[in-house]
Amino acid sequence: MAYDNVIYDKQDHIALVTLNRPERLNALSRPLQLEILEVCKEIKADDDAWAVILTGAGRGFCSGADISGPRPEGEPPAPPQNALLDEFHWVGDQAMAVYNLDKPTIAAMNGVCAGAGMSLALSCDLRVGSENARFRSVFLERNLSPDSGMSWFLTRILGYSRAIDLILTSRDVAAEEAYRLGLLDRLVAHDRLMEESLALAHQITQWPPVAVRAAKRVTQQNLNKDLPDGLRNEAYHLEYGRKAKNDSREAFTARIEKRKPVYTGT
Repeated sequence: MAYDNVIYDKQDHIALVTLNRPERLNALSRPLQLEILEVCKEIKADDDAWAVILTGAGRGFCSGADISGPRPEGEPPAPPQNALLDEFHWVGDQAMAVYNLDKPTIAAMNGVCAGAGMSLALSCDLRVGSENARFRSVFLERNLSPDSGMSWFLTRILGYSRAIDLILTSRDVAAEEAYRLGLLDRLVAHDRLMEESLALAHQITQWPPVAVRAAKRVTQQNLNKDLPDGLRNEAYHLEYGRKAKNDSREAFTARIEKRKPVYTGT
């Protein structure tokens, strides 16, 4: 599928998604939001995509909802009433689309990340940031409470106290503090951001893809389970890897032959 506001590429089982509105710091216009939903559908249906990197073109990752000036000519109007009546509201679609990708997701943070753009980064499994990365919640500045999943993701990543600090103060969090807090999982030189993000993705895609997807899914689901239910859920998900019989055989054979395994997802 061709996209106007997103650049989509794929290499070595890694789906590369670049938000492409650099003149607006990749602010989330309605067309861009819709294309994020569409590219997530495309990746989810593609068995050849084993991991995902999400980044932004230009100087920013994503500056949040686009509220600067009049709507450009030809841009769709405000969300339809059916979207407004959806139980997640239209701003929740983005969080659900990224979170429900059962392939591991990496946000490559090249610059400013604010509001719903910060929520977008938080919805990814891992965040790699350059020294130019910068976070800011901004919702209270616009007379809003958090949306797009921020209150849910942020408390699980940082804990309640640190999360509510960032939400209530709406202060800038530079890259080094973000790394100390746990907003960033890796802090790298700016000119090595994509190299390091790809290296992390390759670390993940070296493993059997069905087992990787099962591992992500069971870990997500067990966030809100007690230990007995979590153990039952682990036992259930173990069966997914065994269903990929060729990869099960390859894992065993490669170990015996002392070589690097080659997995196919079958």
